[in-house]
Order: sequence, then C-alpha cells, then structure tokens
Amino acid sequence: MKKSDLDLKTYNVLPGPKMGLVTPEYLEEIAAAARKYNVPLLKITGAQRLAIAGHSPEVAAKIWQELGQPTGPKKPVGIHYIQACPGLKWCKYGRQDSLALGRMIEESFVDIPLPAKTKVGISGCQFNCCESYIRDLGVFGTTKGWTVVFGGNGGGSPRIGDVVGEKLTDQEVLKLMGRCLDYFSEKARRLERTGRLMRRSSLADLEKYLKS
Repeated sequence: MKKSDLDLKTYNVLPGPKMGLVTPEYLEEIAAAARKYNVPLLKITGAQRLAIAGHSPEVAAKIWQELGQPTGPKKPVGIHYIQACPGLKWCKYGRQDSLALGRMIEESFVDIPLPAKTKVGISGCQFNCCESYIRDLGVFGTTKGWTVVFGGNGGGSPRIGDVVGEKLTDQEVLKLMGRCLDYFSEKARRLERTGRLMRRSSLADLEKYLKS
C-alpha cells in the first residue's frame, strides 16, 4: 500500500485488551479481521491496547461489529486507561496483585466523568514497570502493602506525582483513590490534568482534603 493511501486511511480501532491481557481466541479474531480487511498496521500501544490502523471508517465499523462491539469505542472524559504489570502471581519480583487491583479500580471508577483524561498505572513492586510515579493516579506494591501516588504526568511536561498513601490494603487503595478523584473533580479546570492541577495547588491542601 502506498503512503498516500495510508494518509487517507487513518482510522484506528482499539478493541481491548484490558491491562494488556489477551487470550488465544482474542488474538485469532484480530488476526482474522486483519487478514480479511488487509489491515496494514497492528501495534501494541503504550496503554497496553491494540491499534489497528490504516483503514477506512467503513472498515472500522465492520471490524467493531465483528468483534461484538457494533458502536465502536466510547471515549468519555475520565479514566483513559489502566495499565497493570503481571504482578504477584506472574512475576518473581511482584509483591502485590496488580491485575486484581486493576480490575477493582476499573469496576469502581472507569465510568465516572472527570475534568480531563486520567491515566492509571499499577505496578506490583517498587521497580514501577507501569511508571506509577508519572500517572495521574499511580499505585505500586511493597511487602507491606500498596503505595498511592497522585498528580504524575509524562509527556512534554513531566511531573513526579506526590505520595498520598502507603502500606494500604486493596480496599484502602480504592477509598483513597476515590477521594483523590473527588478532589480532582472539584478543583481542576476543564481538560486540566492532575499534574497541572498539582502545579498550581499545594500538597498540603490535597492532604487536608483527603483527611476531611
């Protein structure tokens, strides 16, 4: 396919997977769709999802329908994605179960409207493979429990997030994250990410809010 053709066919499909988890059946469905519609590019994204690129909007609709999602992906302003490493069960360095916590976070917060897109990174140990310190909400595990980080950002204006909780259980993480998202919803301007919010806010104000 010529480059000019690709320029005209810039639609991407991002069908799952959640937290990078796939099954043989899922991969077979993707491979079949890619062959059927002569998709020129398949790519794992930084969000642990799969991009199917270089096709027309009509083809995009057909692919979504064949994958059992006829309306295509919905992108409300809120949790943009949840990254998670293999964690305690699947990695020798894991100290906490990042995949299980990721599922809990998704069930609790993924549909909540927020001022701007919000990225979540969950690392099962202090190596922080999911870069929890530079996510809007980051969590990483230690032998004593979870540490929660708020207000991180990567990209062109990086910011190391602030530690707002340590030695937490799964349920304590969910409660604290809920309070952090409440603070974000109340204090942030429209389309303002948590990193920018924290640049013009003080950690003391955040901590006071979390304790209220």
